Amino acid sequence: MHNRLVAGVDCSTQSTKVIVVDVDKGEIKASGQVEHDVFRSGPASETDPENWWSALAGALSQTGCAEQIEAISIAAQQLGIVTLDKAHRPLRRAILWDDTRSANMAEQLIEALGGPVNVTELIGTQPLAGFSVCSWAWLRSTEPNIAEKTAFIRLPHDFLTERLTGNGITDRGDASGTGWWSSRKNKYVQEVLNHSLVGLKPSMLPQVLQPNEKAGKIISDAAAWTGLRIGIPVACGTGDNEAAALGLAVKPGIPVISLGTSGTAYMLSLKAPADVSGQVFAHASASGEHLPLTCTLNATLAVDNIAQMLSLDRTEVADQTRVVVMPYLSGERLPNYPDARGSVVGIDHTTTPGEILLAAYEGVAYSLVQSIEVLHAHSSGIDSDAPIILVGGGAKGKVWQKTILRLSGRELVIPKSAEFVAYGAAAQAAGVLNNETAVDVAARWNVSDAKRLAASTVDSEAIERNKCIREAAHELNSSVLFNIPQRRT
Repeated sequence: MHNRLVAGVDCSTQSTKVIVVDVDKGEIKASGQVEHDVFRSGPASETDPENWWSALAGALSQTGCAEQIEAISIAAQQLGIVTLDKAHRPLRRAILWDDTRSANMAEQLIEALGGPVNVTELIGTQPLAGFSVCSWAWLRSTEPNIAEKTAFIRLPHDFLTERLTGNGITDRGDASGTGWWSSRKNKYVQEVLNHSLVGLKPSMLPQVLQPNEKAGKIISDAAAWTGLRIGIPVACGTGDNEAAALGLAVKPGIPVISLGTSGTAYMLSLKAPADVSGQVFAHASASGEHLPLTCTLNATLAVDNIAQMLSLDRTEVADQTRVVVMPYLSGERLPNYPDARGSVVGIDHTTTPGEILLAAYEGVAYSLVQSIEVLHAHSSGIDSDAPIILVGGGAKGKVWQKTILRLSGRELVIPKSAEFVAYGAAAQAAGVLNNETAVDVAARWNVSDAKRLAASTVDSEAIERNKCIREAAHELNSSVLFNIPQRRT
């Protein structure tokens, strides 16, 4: 009897990765990965969605077994928007989650919808720069010709799933990050769609599927492009954070920090958050609960770029530092400083590059560790002594591990596998193939088996140092400290 194989896809900001998994054992039998071209200029961040489609085909080809796959599911970066014409062809490059050109529009939307309290009631989340609703409203105001031609709007995961099946669908997890769908109400918010700044018809948006539903089957054009067999089932898919939580089989109240291009902290919750401050996003989980989430725009990429500026390897940090780095190279969402630039505070004649680099690690870690405390206030079933599960591209980095240990004072759990987004998607695929829930599949696979790092004493000096500088920046107003005038050419 041959092994039954399913595919889980992780379409992230930088690349598309495919893992081919044995349905019964949860073992990865093959994998493939193709990089994306990301176009960044100032606050703009875009990718040609056709690049994702080509990358998916290339990654499937690299596995060498696309024709043996019996089901597939897509997980992808969230918030970004793909604008399609009546023939479902992209009209322009996709606007990504870390594009902050819509910052002013976000402020206008919140005010126009009745202020933070009313917006929280409507959506559950304050729409910030880069949210789908803000990017769309910005596009309508700055590129009206494109907006007028737009017949359909899709998220990255929606776009790929539609290419595979011919069906316009999304899921609760991905829809919950848009700003026009409420996880608490489980529906599109007409007050947002109908507003003059947004102007969206429900027919332009995908159908929102519930957990474990099937999106459709592989159509002939997709089979010819990808090498997959015609007619195999495609699961509903979800956003990348939701897929990671699913792949980890996370229990309610256990905090997760994900270190990727961005940094996120989240935990499964039985109740929907309602944070008027805008720090906690009211995401839905891929398993039917809620996934309160905080997000910083800057994590591993920011630290790596700072290391490059200093002509250092990312591991060449000093043993200690008195410097504070606010690593806001892409603006920031936690706190909400969309136009911010990074800053270095506290250097003198003796400061070494290694001290600055260590401070950059601390700046990212401080944001994420503090955000866990914010999550506690907006979630249910929290264990304040629970270990932190550390995942993402930076999770295996020794400096990242040591820094988060110092700043959190909590035990760290480091799963052996790094492919939890793709594993979560694969669990969805196995679920529709086996007629079982993705949660049961993920629990059965138990791929979150992990090593543990003992808690250490909290570095109170580092905490206080970062706290004081950020509070001072807030008091001064972010425009004073961060908004450096652009160089004229």
